[in-house]
Amino acid sequence: MALITRLTRLFQADFHAVLDSIEEPDIQLKQAIREMEFELQQEQQALALLQHESEQLTNLIIDLESKLGNFDEELDICFSAKKDDLARDLIRRKLEAETTRTDASKQSGLINTSIEKCQKRLVEHQQQLDNMKQKLGFLVTEKQASVSTYRAVPTDINLRNEDIEIAFLREKQLRAKS
Repeated sequence: MALITRLTRLFQADFHAVLDSIEEPDIQLKQAIREMEFELQQEQQALALLQHESEQLTNLIIDLESKLGNFDEELDICFSAKKDDLARDLIRRKLEAETTRTDASKQSGLINTSIEKCQKRLVEHQQQLDNMKQKLGFLVTEKQASVSTYRAVPTDINLRNEDIEIAFLREKQLRAKS
């Protein structure tokens, strides 16, 4: 039983070593960059959505403030005409508008806070992405440099005996002249 366990561990260790040698850091880095770009894109879309919601709330608040001004004018008219029933209805609508404006203002503040946080995260993630791209550039440059140096050295040199004899005779002549 212990022998089987040892052999299993040995095969697993060898398998993991093979996987580690197969994995190339530049490929892993490229995949990490793609994932970061995707996340960055999603964060930008979330930011755009938050900004759109903020604009809608701002427009709603402006519209409600305009309506509140109109309610005051209409209330003055109702009170001067002694139309208490109309005044009550206007007061109900005015209170609803004030409540809605207050809620919209609170929501707008929360969204603006979320926008600021999202913008900070975007800046941080963009910097991290730029750093990763820079590392990838260095890694690719190093890899190209190491590949080009290995290509410059021939690995398979086949010299014929005749070539060696001719070179030998040349060297012998050069030395005989001097």
